[in-house]
Amino acid sequence: MQLKGEGGRALVISLGGQSLWTRAPHRWDLLKVVFLSLNHFVFSLHMPPARSGHRCVADNTNLYVFGGYNPDYDESGGQENEDYPLFRELWRYHFATGTWQQIRTEGYMPTELASMSAVLHGNNLLVFGGTGIPFGENNGNDVHVCNVKYKRWSLLNCRGKKPNRIYGQAMAIINSFLYVFGGTTGYIYSTDLHRLDLNTREWIHLKPNNPPDDLPEERYRHEIAHDRQRIYILGGGTSWTSYPLDKIHAYNLETNSWEEISTKPHDKIGYPAPRRCHSCVQIRNDVFLCGGYNGEVIVADLWKINLQTFQWTKLPAVMPEPAYFHCAAVTPAGCMYIHGGVVNIHENKRTGSLFKIWLVVPSLLELCWERLLKAHPQLAQLPTMQLLHLGLTQELIERLK
Repeated sequence: MQLKGEGGRALVISLGGQSLWTRAPHRWDLLKVVFLSLNHFVFSLHMPPARSGHRCVADNTNLYVFGGYNPDYDESGGQENEDYPLFRELWRYHFATGTWQQIRTEGYMPTELASMSAVLHGNNLLVFGGTGIPFGENNGNDVHVCNVKYKRWSLLNCRGKKPNRIYGQAMAIINSFLYVFGGTTGYIYSTDLHRLDLNTREWIHLKPNNPPDDLPEERYRHEIAHDRQRIYILGGGTSWTSYPLDKIHAYNLETNSWEEISTKPHDKIGYPAPRRCHSCVQIRNDVFLCGGYNGEVIVADLWKINLQTFQWTKLPAVMPEPAYFHCAAVTPAGCMYIHGGVVNIHENKRTGSLFKIWLVVPSLLELCWERLLKAHPQLAQLPTMQLLHLGLTQELIERLK
């Protein structure tokens, strides 16, 4: 077996001089739901309706999609959607079989279903804030937790002063602390930074040492990244503006202060266009921004910024379906999935499309795994003991279940 690859370009697996499989990073793939049949049993072609304002997270096995909004009565499920125009539901896209499933959960699912923030912490999906109907008047400030393994929701009982009831904020977990920045009440945009200790469950409103003029501009529908020392604010805006990306604000966790960092432009193109309602994922020190809205047009580009050099790089990929208010998540292996969003401003049109793109050259394990699944799609239907007998590791077997 021979591997060929250079500089993040195409990787070819060759066996005895015959090419078996190729994969180039930065190439979009449209994912379609497939039928899986075993004897006479056929699994449904069921998939999430088109939506925007939802959130998604990913692990090695699944993409989880929560909430969302669609004002089109028919597209949102019509009379079958009791929560029209919102989606009070949790979906799971299973990577190994390419199938969607709406997860039936127990416990109390949140009712604030648009522009909430969500992160995956182990098997726990943490959802904070968001807005319901009417937008801007029915906002949340609770932390809801869904254990995706046991399929049960619970409300996290917290101490301290909670953030205001907001939506469009961004959040991240760093060293067992949940940080929440920005957002809007629907009338007032925020520059507040809150921290929740996930061990003691106590909220603290962080008050930086800076004078007020040094704080980031108030915003919503931004994204954040971090390097465990600083939290970086990327884009976002208000109903009438989108903030540029030539400079980004960073909150220093050690000094409790905000810093303004000048980024480095692409040598030929310059900086990414200002945007809000975009998506953002992180792989180690590289942060990837995709799509969004700049107040006039929907952008479809894909950019990378390195958190050590602050160099912007425009990647050679354009979204097949430009979108904003979409959601994105990246797997531990480095594959980004993008779902839904608004794709037409004038018609207020949303999509239910799911795309994936490798942001790194996949490992040999991932290449072989995708090839194996393509050649033997019935693997997921085999019992665990038979899969072990075939030589699959426990980790790969867990991806099938």
